[in-house]
Amino acid sequence: MTSWQITRVFAGVFILVTLALGAPASPLYVSAWWLWGTVFVGANLLQSGLTRWCPMEIFMRKLGLRAGA
Repeated sequence: MTSWQITRVFAGVFILVTLALGAPASPLYVSAWWLWGTVFVGANLLQSGLTRWCPMEIFMRKLGLRAGA
């Protein structure tokens, strides 16, 4: 997998986990404060789409993963 694929998989998993922990209807509910994690990832995805700059992807490349095409 390339860095951009792993970044998007990580974002998707993070959003699902924070929703499960923050949504009151979830059986895994802990606190509504977890929803701020969803807001953070959503905002980063938005700015990444507009600016073509993603801190997570830079971090992945520094770990040695190849960039996506």
